[in-house]
Amino acid sequence: MFSVFSESPPTFSIPEISDILDKKFSTRGNVTELYSDRDQNFYVHNDVDKFIIKVSNPAEKRSQLDMQELASEHISSNDPTIKIPKLAGKIFELKKDGKTYFFRLMNYIEGQFLFQADPQISSSSRLGNFLGRLSRSFEGFDHPDAHRKFEWDCRQTDLIRNISEHISSKRDRKIVDHFLDQFEKSIPVLINGLRMSVIHNDCNDHNILINQEGDISGIIDFGDMVYTFQSVEPAVAMAYIALNKEDPFPAIASMLKGYHSVFPLHRDELFSTIHLMCSRLCISVSMSAWRKRLFPNNKYLTISETSAWSLLKMMKKENLEEWSDRLVKYAS
Repeated sequence: MFSVFSESPPTFSIPEISDILDKKFSTRGNVTELYSDRDQNFYVHNDVDKFIIKVSNPAEKRSQLDMQELASEHISSNDPTIKIPKLAGKIFELKKDGKTYFFRLMNYIEGQFLFQADPQISSSSRLGNFLGRLSRSFEGFDHPDAHRKFEWDCRQTDLIRNISEHISSKRDRKIVDHFLDQFEKSIPVLINGLRMSVIHNDCNDHNILINQEGDISGIIDFGDMVYTFQSVEPAVAMAYIALNKEDPFPAIASMLKGYHSVFPLHRDELFSTIHLMCSRLCISVSMSAWRKRLFPNNKYLTISETSAWSLLKMMKKENLEEWSDRLVKYAS
């Protein structure tokens, strides 16, 4: 299957990138490679400007990149205070060894990532407020390419089950099956109350930015956008802020309340978030198992694997319906 998840990422050298910057974007500067999942990213800076140059996976469609730019424009028109990457030049296409790569020069956003920040500065409630603003700014946006079968969509349990087959331990696969079974039992009951929309779908602490004043100011990486349940947006963030916590409830409840105060969710949407959170964790461990076999040298693929398994094993002992009730009461 030709997919961005199974196709090898680009492997352009810094001299190649420097040459492309000069000839295609009329830009020169110091080039540093950044870590990435399925693409290739570089930081470019000179005495005047700072940029990010992104090289897409050869399996990525041009229309997906166009969707990301249109989404950025839509968000900025609705809430210009949200800092997001935008094109700083035309998309450049290059064919190499029979494969097509798209190059995008993006504006650089100043700040540090959420995972680098003081936890007191980046409180869960303020994160929820920011994501609520993001959802408000997304309202009304749609694109044909967002309506896709996508492995990182929490509601597409058939895809998650397929990927989970790469988990070598039968005991661990049963944990994933446990949560997917609960999802398929509980979500259909709520389905009429779950709105659908295009969402960012990757609000983790490596994508959210903090400015010099300590405020959450921006978000990057729109490559996982998908048309899905609206409540997936806060649920994804819940999955990441719950990691490495003995009792994750206070953090996820505070985040959800902050989100709900800015972008009100229906009761069934609030109720669904814990199931969607666990579904996201199931995707995370399944994707890690699959892709680390394909790309064993990419350490970024397993950055959250151990902590995600620990959280899943803890949550397996919990009654998710009771957690849902508690979340609804707290957030409301």
